[in-house]
Amino acid sequence: MGLRERQSPLLMPLLLLVTCVQPGAVLESIKYVPQLSNSTLLGRLTQSTFTLEQPLGQFESVSLSDPDPIWLVVAHSNATQNFTAPQKVEDTHAPANFDRNGYYLTLRASRVHYQGGHSGRQLQVLRVGNDTHCASTSRGCNSPLPGAGPYRVKFLAMNASGPAAETEWSNDIYLQQAQTFQGAPESRSRGTVIIIAILSIFLVVFLILVIAACCWRLPVSSPEEQVRMRRYHTHHTDSLRAERSS
Repeated sequence: MGLRERQSPLLMPLLLLVTCVQPGAVLESIKYVPQLSNSTLLGRLTQSTFTLEQPLGQFESVSLSDPDPIWLVVAHSNATQNFTAPQKVEDTHAPANFDRNGYYLTLRASRVHYQGGHSGRQLQVLRVGNDTHCASTSRGCNSPLPGAGPYRVKFLAMNASGPAAETEWSNDIYLQQAQTFQGAPESRSRGTVIIIAILSIFLVVFLILVIAACCWRLPVSSPEEQVRMRRYHTHHTDSLRAERSS
């Protein structure tokens, strides 16, 4: 009896610890880092989207059923430490709360979509931020990204008990910025000056041609003047003939 009484105070904390642990509370870590697609892919990085390789074969050993969701978590780079995996699908954050929470879940898929051993010509990529028609308040919306970043992403698998497995976070992802497509202010001002100078030269040449056409225009005689000149010429010839005959 004395031994049991001594063990009971030690067993109580252990029993409390066991009862507090909930199924699905511990995530399985998958040693996979999400990667951007091949650098030769057109549109790999834009001002509001980026393209990832699909995590093919990464969830085959995870305890999932075929319908269980696999989400892509998109986060601001400085908010990854604050990420808390939702315990159920209803708790997933939409893009509308991105600025407040620092992350959201999108591009829901299943293990069937990420099966390994795909051989074919189909390009296996995920374009993040590519849906311009979904409402940002809806769960899983893949709306355009709001800025240049940096962003970090990872994949999160969930089953009926809650979060089941997650990959590692990607490296920082920077999108293209609008000012990279615009010329410098100095180059724009030089171009404007050149265009104005060319237009001024054309205007001056046009005015010179108009003035020259007005000044150098030859007078055109009327039909009456032509008749009078002919009559005068005939009269002069007749007077000369009369003098010779006399």
